[in-house]
Amino acid sequence: MSSAISIAGLTKRFPGDVLALEDVDLEVHEGEIFGFLGPNGAGKSTTINVLLDFVRPTSGTVSVLGMNPQKEGVALRQRVGVLPDGFHVYDRLTGRQHVQFAVDSKRVEEDVDALLERVDILDAADRKAGGYSKGMKQRLVLAMALVGDPDILILDEPTTGLDPNGAREIRQIIREEAARGATVFFSSHILEQVEAVCDRVCILDEGRVVAIDTIENLRDSVDADARMTVELDAVPTPEVITAVEAVTGVTAVTASDSTLTVACDPGVKTRVLDAIEAQGVEVRDFATERTSLEDLFMTYTNHATDDELTAAETDRAAADAPTTDATTTDATGRTDASTQDATDSEDATETDAAEPSEVSR
Repeated sequence: MSSAISIAGLTKRFPGDVLALEDVDLEVHEGEIFGFLGPNGAGKSTTINVLLDFVRPTSGTVSVLGMNPQKEGVALRQRVGVLPDGFHVYDRLTGRQHVQFAVDSKRVEEDVDALLERVDILDAADRKAGGYSKGMKQRLVLAMALVGDPDILILDEPTTGLDPNGAREIRQIIREEAARGATVFFSSHILEQVEAVCDRVCILDEGRVVAIDTIENLRDSVDADARMTVELDAVPTPEVITAVEAVTGVTAVTASDSTLTVACDPGVKTRVLDAIEAQGVEVRDFATERTSLEDLFMTYTNHATDDELTAAETDRAAADAPTTDATTTDATGRTDASTQDATDSEDATETDAAEPSEVSR
């Protein structure tokens, strides 16, 4: 299977001896939806910035669509669509002008209205983007990322600011893009979103890859228990609990009123039920649940995950990474770090910002 993204021995150190990435090896297959996970500061944004040549690696090699981002940055960005985390839009330009700018910059034929309709903001196409909500801006930049049917979509926190319906629509777009053959590199802190759409996931922790595989294989690799919830006809006695604990493969048993929660190997569920009934207790109902991606994440990283995880997921590279502007880095590739030093890149971005009339022409 061909690789859309290939990373070998990637290491990035920032001033002050800050190690953001250490010896990262990663292969993303063409046409797959690949989830990229990690706690705050794990190095996810740094990795994405290296893929787009916004940040240069200290050592290691990176290939995207068979190209070296450091040498072929402009050509590469013509084939990549990016929804970056922490993007900015031009407040005085309309949504339609933003997407048209991306179309003109990529020099492609594209139906701007169709793109805006696809992300469900066509009714706001002629409103200035400065008045958009966070979710609407997210949809707008996704529309820009979709310009030109890119071979790779790099989506960094694509559902931030969206309600559940909006998040479901984004998942559907991701599936549609993969179905037409695009590769989707999907970074998110909302683990349920990743679990719903990704073919494989990579878990990054403290700049190192700690796991890469399908979610099912990750479950198997850590011998993840199933959780059984068993409803009884009476409050379980200590004898019932002891009998269940004695079943080989059971790792934990807790009781709450007439409900037993049992962590066990998936293959011993029947023995658990038999042990309960052998104590003269009737089982009224039971349900099983496999280990969630959140549980696997905690196993591999030893970090808790909850709603307080910031959607911004700021990496240690944040201070070094350039400000991401939707109209200059998401779809256009006008600022090319492979031919300019950091000062030139900043000048190019300032030039774009100073000439918004170019978008509306």
